[in-house]
Amino acid sequence: METKKKDIRALTKEQLRDFFVAHGDKAFRGNQVYEWLWQKSAHSFEGMTNLSKATREMLEANFVINHIRVDQMQRSSDGTIKNAVRLHDGLVVESVLIPTSSRTTACVSSQVGCSLDCRFCATARLKRMRNLNPDEIYDQVVAIDNESRLYFDRPLSNIVFMGMGEPLMNYNNVLKAIEKITSPEGLAMSPKRITVSTSGVPKMIRKMADDGVKFKLAVSLHSAIDEIRTTIMPFNATFTLADLREALQYWYDKTKSRITYEYVVWKGINDTQKDVDALVRFCRFAPSKVNLIEYNPIDDGEFLQAPDSAIDRYVDTLERNGITVTVRRSRGKDIDAACGQLANKQ
Repeated sequence: METKKKDIRALTKEQLRDFFVAHGDKAFRGNQVYEWLWQKSAHSFEGMTNLSKATREMLEANFVINHIRVDQMQRSSDGTIKNAVRLHDGLVVESVLIPTSSRTTACVSSQVGCSLDCRFCATARLKRMRNLNPDEIYDQVVAIDNESRLYFDRPLSNIVFMGMGEPLMNYNNVLKAIEKITSPEGLAMSPKRITVSTSGVPKMIRKMADDGVKFKLAVSLHSAIDEIRTTIMPFNATFTLADLREALQYWYDKTKSRITYEYVVWKGINDTQKDVDALVRFCRFAPSKVNLIEYNPIDDGEFLQAPDSAIDRYVDTLERNGITVTVRRSRGKDIDAACGQLANKQ
C-alpha cells in the first residue's frame, strides 16, 4: 500500500533541515527548499533548479506541494477580479482582487463555507466544510499578487480577510499564513497593510490582543442593538454586544490600534435614528471608524439596501459626533464578487 506523502509546506524550516541531515545531505538544503516554497512560491519540486536531480527526486518521493489552482477567473466591468480557487481535495473557495487608482487589495478566504450564520451572506448558507491551511491562504495572496502585476502593473498593496469564512474560527492557521506573508523569508508584506475582519468572537479578539498581533482589526457590526443584531446575525445571542464591546475595549487598551466597524444599512431593519444613535454610543468607548457598505443582494430579496436618505442620516450623525465615516460603494457586483456575495452561484 502506498504511503501518503506529507505536505511539505506543513514543515518548519528546522524540520526541513533535519530531513536533509537525516538523509545524509547538508542542512542548508532545507534553507534552499524553504526559500523555494515561501519566497518563490514554487508549484513543483521540478522547478527547484538549484537542487540536483537526485535531490528533487527524493523530495518528490517523500512530499507533495498541495498547491491551489485558479479554476476560473472573472473580470468585472470595474476592474475587479474574482478567482474560483480549487483546493487539493477538490473543494472550491473564492478570492477577489479589488483595484483602485492607488492600490490593489486582495480579499481572501479563510474557511470553505463559514462557521457562522449571518442571514444576509451567501457564504453562510454553505455551512463550514473545513478550515483552510496556512499555505492555501498564502497561495490566494500569491495568485492575486501575480494578477495585480499582470493586469495593473503593480504589486499587491493590501490584504483583507473578508472572503469566505470567519477568520477567528480558524485562528491558528490564519496567524501562520500572515506570518508567512509578512516574513522577510516569505512575501515580506507589512502587517499594517493587512486587515482581519471578524463578525465578533470576543474570546478570540482578546487572544489576538494578548498575542500582540500587528495587523488591523475590522468588525462586521451591522447593528448596535442586541435584538436587531441577533435577528440578522443569530450567533449574537451567544456573543452579545456587551461581550463584544468588552473584548474590543481590551483590544484597544492592549494594542492602541483603532477599530474599524463594517456596517450595512438595510431598509426596515436598521435605518432609523434610534439605530444611528445606538451606533454612536457603541463607537464612543475606543477610537474607531465606520465603513458604511452598500448591500449586495443574494437573490431572495429579504434584505434590501436602505435609501440614500438613511445613509445620509448615518453620515451626518456620526460626523457630528466626531466619528470618522466612509461610504463604500461595492465593487464587482456584476460577477458576484462584492461583500456577502461570495459563493452565491456555487
